[in-house]
Amino acid sequence: MVSAQLTLTVLMGIFLVGVVAFLSRVEDWRSYTPLVSGGGGGYGDVGAVVNREKPAGITRWLTTVDHKDIGILYGTYAVIAFAVGGLMAFGIRVQLIAPTGAVFENGFYNAILTSHGITMLFLFGTPIIAAFANYFVPLLIGADDMAFPRINAIAFWLLPPGALLIWAGFFLPDMMGAQTAWTMYTPLSAEQANPGVDLMLLGLHLTGVSATMGAINFIATIFTERDDDVSWANLDIFSWTILTQSALILFAFPLLGSAIIMLLLDRNLATTFYAVGEGGGPILWQHLFWFFGHPEVYILVLPPMGIVSYVIPKFSGRKLFGFKFVVYSTLAIGVLSFGVWAHHMFTTGIDPRLRASFMAVSLAIAIPSAVKTFNWITTMWNGRIRLTTPMLFCIGFVANFIIGGVTGVFLAAIPVNQILHDTYYVVGHFHYVVMGAIAFAGFAGIYYWFPIFTGRMYQRTLGKAHFWLSMIGTNITFFAMLFLGYLGMPRRYATYDFNNAIAPLDMVTLMHQAASVGALILLIGQIIFVWNLLSSWLEGPQLEDPDPWDLKETDQHGREFEWHERRITTALADGGEEEKAVTDGGTTSDANDASSEPRPDGGESVDDTADADDTEN
Repeated sequence: MVSAQLTLTVLMGIFLVGVVAFLSRVEDWRSYTPLVSGGGGGYGDVGAVVNREKPAGITRWLTTVDHKDIGILYGTYAVIAFAVGGLMAFGIRVQLIAPTGAVFENGFYNAILTSHGITMLFLFGTPIIAAFANYFVPLLIGADDMAFPRINAIAFWLLPPGALLIWAGFFLPDMMGAQTAWTMYTPLSAEQANPGVDLMLLGLHLTGVSATMGAINFIATIFTERDDDVSWANLDIFSWTILTQSALILFAFPLLGSAIIMLLLDRNLATTFYAVGEGGGPILWQHLFWFFGHPEVYILVLPPMGIVSYVIPKFSGRKLFGFKFVVYSTLAIGVLSFGVWAHHMFTTGIDPRLRASFMAVSLAIAIPSAVKTFNWITTMWNGRIRLTTPMLFCIGFVANFIIGGVTGVFLAAIPVNQILHDTYYVVGHFHYVVMGAIAFAGFAGIYYWFPIFTGRMYQRTLGKAHFWLSMIGTNITFFAMLFLGYLGMPRRYATYDFNNAIAPLDMVTLMHQAASVGALILLIGQIIFVWNLLSSWLEGPQLEDPDPWDLKETDQHGREFEWHERRITTALADGGEEEKAVTDGGTTSDANDASSEPRPDGGESVDDTADADDTEN
């Protein structure tokens, strides 16, 4: 078994070296980018940059280094991963309808539990942020492209093989998906005799290399490729959060890679980095993993905070309240995030003085998050709010983030943590942030920028149905989990037929069933989202209005929509005819007037018949 695993590891290494060698031989990728003389580069002959247009068909997507194309590739990849991880989550909830387990045997349940967490965090969370950042950061800062376009392409193309390796255990014969949970605690992960664990670790390593390459690229781009009139003082809030996130990635992901390599050595070469009683012991893995793992939470949540901070002012008719404080709080979260990792280890027996210091920092990091929350609320206060789909998801983000944040403050307190540690309360808290906040901000960004990256408008009724189903499903599912935690229900259990040893079984069963009903509502909402996304992209009418959200009226027109306006003007100058689309302007509410009415200027359509068939909008 050891020799087979070692052979597989060597073959994977040879394959990766071959991929790098092949990519290094591909010439003139940069000639496909829409650069202009004197910008965006840093290498190569500028005169040869604009000689060729992009190739057509699949060749374009396999060889492109255009930041917009790569952003779309990241987004497509992330949506596919979101679908896979979501189906795994629904399978988990179906299993837990009955105390003895409804559909899966315990091993398979553990496998999908592990793959669900890794898929959502590493294959959906980070790539969906990279999708927005790749497409829009260069547009927002006035750059022609990313600083290193080829590295940008390589960073993406490391992700598909990473996903295949992570999921390989489900498809290869005589193998099973890793059953370590997403935290991969030793000694379980070191001693589990399953090659699927090795494949998962290699896949995770690839995703980490990809994220690190992307982080270097974003830092270089924001520092060196900004337009002359984009200073640090007027850099947009989304780019600030991407810059902070990239710095966190540079410090966090290499540590995870090192920890994974040591775990692979323990598994395949009989080293003793995490061996019980030898080397660093199992606690060493927890220290290394959580030194990465808790900054990873902020790596995932800071850019969504940037999206919300960017979108809320657009539909409030006001500039972001306290812009500087939002930037400072972003930087404060980035610094403090590396000082809180051991609050995941309060029950491991570490020195009480260390626990107290980590509790203090864990409580302190809630302050900059609260600053952001009050700034979002104040931005909307007395604003002329338009309840478009992006704005609804932003408001949902704020509401869910408050619940997720407050429950996190309770877990930062040592006495409460020792009672609720490893219960469903932790699962509910974490998912309020991951699904209720991060995913909601992602949906807000997709709907807000949909006219730019497709040139079309989505079906607005379906968009709002997606929001309400997601909001209701999220709160039913994860509030039930918070209640399960108070009942004492431990997490990561495939069955819970405890004979009232922990809590009344009928109450625990009822809460699990409520969470499963919420998961079904969430699933329906996401099916609507995918249908809306695909059908509107393929069949939606072309937008000829360069300002689909009527942002010029409130002086909120951003650089990305200025680029969009130039693109539409160029398309019309070429003689193309476009069917006009009705935008999703939502309803307008005046803080001094309790009434809400349709807006004909980019809001809800004045013609009621326009809502009869949203496909025509």
